[in-house]
Amino acid sequence: MNMKKIGITMSLLMGVTLSFFLSLVGNLTGGGGFKPVAFLVTFAVSTIISLIIGFAVPMAKVERGAVKAMGLKDNSVPANLVSALISDLIYTPVITLAMIALVRKMAMKMSHGHAELPPFMVMFVKSLIISLIVAYIIILIVTPIYKKIAFKAAGVDPAASGGAPAGGPPADRK
Repeated sequence: MNMKKIGITMSLLMGVTLSFFLSLVGNLTGGGGFKPVAFLVTFAVSTIISLIIGFAVPMAKVERGAVKAMGLKDNSVPANLVSALISDLIYTPVITLAMIALVRKMAMKMSHGHAELPPFMVMFVKSLIISLIVAYIIILIVTPIYKKIAFKAAGVDPAASGGAPAGGPPADRK
């Protein structure tokens, strides 16, 4: 039960954090300045999509499988880099695709069909590249913090389970 609680906590924290930052970056790089309504709508939709992905895809299992397949030591820097990349490649393209479609729809509605927008693929590819970079950095930064929070919330002592939750030294090497 504790691992399930940890997974749920991680999904919630990561989903909201990624959604917030990707919506913010998308809003700021979209041209025309920061638009609070567009930010709030994209943040809400992105959060819902992130949570669906987080609950539907067993991220920890997928990441552990990739790390094991590459012969990397759990919680090592290379393992954390691979885990972040896996998470980024699962979440970011889906969120970015949905956000571009939503933003285009909102722009056309607000302009009564007269908005002059770049082609869909141009908007998507530009946004995807920026989002992949931003999300990767955010994932690398917040995952160790969120793992500690999730472990504590579940009443699990990471040191007692054989090591720190994210790249920290094992419990026997202090």
